[in-house]
Amino acid sequence: MQTETLKVEGMSCSHCQAAVTKALRGVAGVSEANVDLDRGQATVAFDPAKTDFAQMAAAVDEAGYTLVSTR
Repeated sequence: MQTETLKVEGMSCSHCQAAVTKALRGVAGVSEANVDLDRGQATVAFDPAKTDFAQMAAAVDEAGYTLVSTR
């Protein structure tokens, strides 16, 4: 299991926070996603053998937000 903290752009309310959380948790291989609205970031625990940044970013994009790698 790998954990990364990623920046999320476009969130402005608790509904946004819930939508990003749901999108990330819906990605196969993601075991946990905690989204911090105030900091504009998500801490994600995932199995790198099952998913990667691109898949998580696509799910968040589909929800209407932007996931940015901090690397």
